[in-house]
Amino acid sequence: MEQDKEVRFPSSFVWGAATSAYQIEGAVAEDGRGESVWDRFCATPGRVRNGESGAVADDHYHRYREDVALMRQLGLRGYRFSVAWPRVLPLGRGMVNTKGLDFYDRLVDELLHNEIEPYVTLYHWDLPQALEDEGGWLSRATTDAFVEFTEATVLRLGDRVKTWITHNEPSIASWYGYGWGIRAPGRTEGEAGAVKAAHHLLLSHGQAVDVIRRDVPTARVGITLFLTPTYPVSENGADVAAAQYVDGMHNRWFLDPIFRSEYPADMLEAFQQHLPREAGGDLQLIGRPIDFLGVNYYFRTLVRAGATGEPARVRPDQADFTDMGFELYPDGLFHLLPRLHREYGPKRIYITENGASFTDVPIHNGSVRDPERQRYIQRHLEAVARSIEMGVPVDGYFVWSLLDNFEWESGYGRRFGLVFVDYPTLRRIPKTSFEWYRSLIAKQHATAWARAPDQPSGRTSRQR
Repeated sequence: MEQDKEVRFPSSFVWGAATSAYQIEGAVAEDGRGESVWDRFCATPGRVRNGESGAVADDHYHRYREDVALMRQLGLRGYRFSVAWPRVLPLGRGMVNTKGLDFYDRLVDELLHNEIEPYVTLYHWDLPQALEDEGGWLSRATTDAFVEFTEATVLRLGDRVKTWITHNEPSIASWYGYGWGIRAPGRTEGEAGAVKAAHHLLLSHGQAVDVIRRDVPTARVGITLFLTPTYPVSENGADVAAAQYVDGMHNRWFLDPIFRSEYPADMLEAFQQHLPREAGGDLQLIGRPIDFLGVNYYFRTLVRAGATGEPARVRPDQADFTDMGFELYPDGLFHLLPRLHREYGPKRIYITENGASFTDVPIHNGSVRDPERQRYIQRHLEAVARSIEMGVPVDGYFVWSLLDNFEWESGYGRRFGLVFVDYPTLRRIPKTSFEWYRSLIAKQHATAWARAPDQPSGRTSRQR
């Protein structure tokens, strides 16, 4: 492996790790939790590798104290996790499940007791099945239900949680969930379903921003987008146009309404017919000012024009790939961040997910060596550091993921964690990347350079 380059970050930089509820919590039928679209999706034959599910996952619901102890050992300043909507509102709206909120109460207090700041994502794809049965994100009524969920969660946790993310990757939730049927709820409505679902997801984001600001005026509010810098395979006009279309579909269709209160003009020609009639009046609400943008970066997209002009993705030759088939391309993150700063001007940016899946196997002494993951993180952090040097306001990095976990339609066949989870026993084994990241964080705390301080976190552990 090539020698790591020296990187230094501001003293205010947040070193973190991320997870999501359905991927780690388990306990899907405990303490009043309702059914989610992922419970139903996993129970449908052929949807998930080996028929696996998140029913047990990492059993974080019962082992959260052990996991927070690992976070403290790692030296994290921030932990990004999501709240399971069906744990809080089992039917999606109406009756609030107090026991569900009690769990997140305990988790937040445990984090704060260990001096780790909670970064809470409200929606990471686990829609209550009861709402899906009524139309899911194809129905405008789901946006009102999301407001109920937001209010119930923020009123309980907002005295201690200061940073809120409304949605994780609405592009994936809409296209993979409603357009192509790859992920829950598994609908194959094509372009029409994906565009409609995306609009309602964005609308509910804007509504939630208002609710959070009303109930916790000092809170910082943002959204996390999956963003993939898109490149034409050549300078040929057709290839350039194909790349522009893919960029519009996956990136600008979400960035433009959030930051400019408008959909990109070039994409409206393709998607206008699928938007709800009320879409034009919704855009001012979708574009409510936010305090930060969360960026999930995994790979670039290389595009050429197909035989009939439609975009076709290209797998680059002589490139390295993860077990997920993602190309290792840290320069894509370096190209993306200055572009976001230049074209959209977010007040601050967090890298809310960045990580890689490799084949991790304990060796004879029980340890797990993963130098490829260490190299992956290091090279992407170099891209972040270069962006900060250019003036991009990147304020934190959350590696995906703290733990090996249920990886959606791939089941347990892919491992992203800094911590190896032996699924039969649920034993946690820190990998060598865990030790490396811990050393990096400690060194950064010792050598970080000063930058204008952020708002004080105001963290307090709730009295019980």
